[in-house]
Amino acid sequence: MFPEYRELISALKGNHKRFDSLFEKHNKLDHEIKRIEDEFGSAYSTKVVRLKLEKLEIKREIQKLLEDESEKGER
Repeated sequence: MFPEYRELISALKGNHKRFDSLFEKHNKLDHEIKRIEDEFGSAYSTKVVRLKLEKLEIKREIQKLLEDESEKGER
């Protein structure tokens, strides 16, 4: 996820509470989606769709945070 921000992600991990929270939520959703798909197949249930949308929203928040933090570093 976001290879262009690899160094920034490493710097933020453990040092930025909001980033850590979003990153953890994203990973938990990812594991939950994989668990459901492994257990029931890749058929799209309403639950899987809802989880994927939630994961996408968190990913957008992470991207915005990374963009903002990157701009701070450039100043």
